[in-house]
Amino acid sequence: MTSDRIRNVVIIGGGTAGWMTAAALARTMGRQISINLVESDEIGAIGVGEATIPAIRLFNQLVGLDEDEFVRETQGTFKLGIQFQNWGKPGDCYMHAFGQFGQSLGLLEFAQYWLRGREQGVAGSLWDYSLNEVAARHGRFARINRIADTNLDGIAHAFHFDAGLYATYLRKLSEAAGVVRTEGRIVKVNRDGLTGNVTSVALANGAEISGELFIDCSGFRGLLIEEALETGYEDWTHWLPCDRAIAVPSRNIAPPRPYTQSIAHQAGWQWRIPLQHRTGNGHVFCSDFLSEDEATAILLANLEGEPLADPRTIPFRTGMRKRAWNHNVVALGLSSGFLEPLESTSIHLIQDGIAKLLSHFPNADLDPVNVEAYNRRMRFDYERIRDFIILHYHANQRTDSAFWTRCREMEIPGSLKDKIDLFRATGRIFRENEELFVEIGWFQVLTGQNIAPASYHPLADKLSDEQLSGFFEDIGRIVDATARQLPMHADFIAQYCAAGAEA
Repeated sequence: MTSDRIRNVVIIGGGTAGWMTAAALARTMGRQISINLVESDEIGAIGVGEATIPAIRLFNQLVGLDEDEFVRETQGTFKLGIQFQNWGKPGDCYMHAFGQFGQSLGLLEFAQYWLRGREQGVAGSLWDYSLNEVAARHGRFARINRIADTNLDGIAHAFHFDAGLYATYLRKLSEAAGVVRTEGRIVKVNRDGLTGNVTSVALANGAEISGELFIDCSGFRGLLIEEALETGYEDWTHWLPCDRAIAVPSRNIAPPRPYTQSIAHQAGWQWRIPLQHRTGNGHVFCSDFLSEDEATAILLANLEGEPLADPRTIPFRTGMRKRAWNHNVVALGLSSGFLEPLESTSIHLIQDGIAKLLSHFPNADLDPVNVEAYNRRMRFDYERIRDFIILHYHANQRTDSAFWTRCREMEIPGSLKDKIDLFRATGRIFRENEELFVEIGWFQVLTGQNIAPASYHPLADKLSDEQLSGFFEDIGRIVDATARQLPMHADFIAQYCAAGAEA
């Protein structure tokens, strides 16, 4: 039965996607397969994905990274959530914070008690009951799993890091584990005339790299998945009309914030991501409503420090390949699709694809049932993340530009409409099939962008008025006191994981 195992895997392209894949395969299957990664120094990486979500910690643990060393090596900082400015109405500000809010009681989650408390005037802001948000507000951070002497969770964190340095770090780890890197530009893709499978790639220097399973990490180009296999692309720009990003790094002028900023402008939004050595900035916009020169001017006018390079333009088309796995080629990263980085899901989708590839790792016969199960699961994940990003655009009350009016008035996917309608009527959200964003994530965006439900769950009435008031008072006090005792974010980095510091 073992004679039909796949023995040779070829990864096309380096960067974050390629080296994450190489590191994961080497760690989990390195004794069973040979891994060859082909990349060309002539081809640059996109390399602006610098913000992540907490699931990245699982990947780092899988490949054996020490967290402090990883942060040092990538000039990283810690991330507690994403602050959204001007998304509901100009001047609005809220945070999509990671981690727990308040405390669930019995069968009912905290958010339902908060809806009742807000109606009765005894609850503060939703975010007063999030340790992540309160700590972020005060610029503080520490790694704590639980608030002492309580049932409340501690900090849930992710990272900001330099994606190029992350790829370099993973390359070093991968090559030490036996991954072979081949330098060269691919000039031809060879396919089996009977099955259509890719058999090898030919390089400009005359070398030929053969394999049984190919992982396409070649970026937007999709060298194997699209250029060779003509898989097709499903375009979602009718829901997510932004099609350009201007990116530029800037000098740090203050200690790094422990959160990402997303600032809405007249036809898109700006990211601001603090690293140890610089701040990553970008302006995602729709070229139907804003010229490239105008978008660049808006970005440069909203930098906090002087730019460290010339702005560069990254065109994109939101959507996904019609099949992430076609024949014996699996597309990961930008070659599989693109969702703008509004909720920091770009690197997560690489991680998600790798995890599912490991779950569905094939034998040499490439059983089509297995392949289709992988494609079905990846499509679900892309579509549900897509819906969450559309929500931010659609749930706006801005009247200052035609772009925001279009986003508010557009038809949205039925899966998203159902979620919004249920929330408006009942205040409830249900996570389906382990989709990425949990109920409290949806609740924060809906609440932060001024969508108020008509009711709350009847079980929230089980507490007396006095109990309800005391419930909020106790949690708010504990969260605030805990947050204020944490070290400053910059001090924590300096003590444990400053770039250049000794371990």
